[in-house]
Amino acid sequence: MKNTTVLLLVGSFFGSVSVAHAQHAMMSDQELMAKLKDAAPAHVLEHATIMNMGSDGNMKVIQEGNNGWTCMDPGNAPMCADKAAMEWAQAWQSKGPAPQKLGFIYMLNGDNGASNTDPYATAQTADNNWVKTGSHVMIVGADAKAMMQAYPRDAKPDPTRPYVMWPGTPYEHLMLPVK
Repeated sequence: MKNTTVLLLVGSFFGSVSVAHAQHAMMSDQELMAKLKDAAPAHVLEHATIMNMGSDGNMKVIQEGNNGWTCMDPGNAPMCADKAAMEWAQAWQSKGPAPQKLGFIYMLNGDNGASNTDPYATAQTADNNWVKTGSHVMIVGADAKAMMQAYPRDAKPDPTRPYVMWPGTPYEHLMLPVK
């Protein structure tokens, strides 16, 4: 299945999840659907492709969608991303160039925290400016760079206000708290 590896790797961004942790965090399809119900607007979730972790550690489709959105819960961080955002996540994971597209991600249940300066940090350390953001949406992709110039680019941002995550990297993106 396409993007299976990408979706598993996306977990390290959306909640600092290793493959071993992701396998440990497996949940039933019904549990996943319950967790996703507040991650994005209902109309997005209703027609999205829904992915869940299989017992083999690979992502599996549990609902085939038709609206261009993919929803999952990598490591207790339920989220829904549009096609361009999934391409951005694949570029980030492969250390390739950010696509020249604008992508959008809903994380209305918040996240587990991530380094605000190191796109590849997987654990909180004293020097990586770890930040945990509550309910938010993200605007990603190289086409978002011009928009981001008006927002704070601090290493230690206030996660209750809009800010740029991973500033100065090819994967910088806009974090917009919504609650």
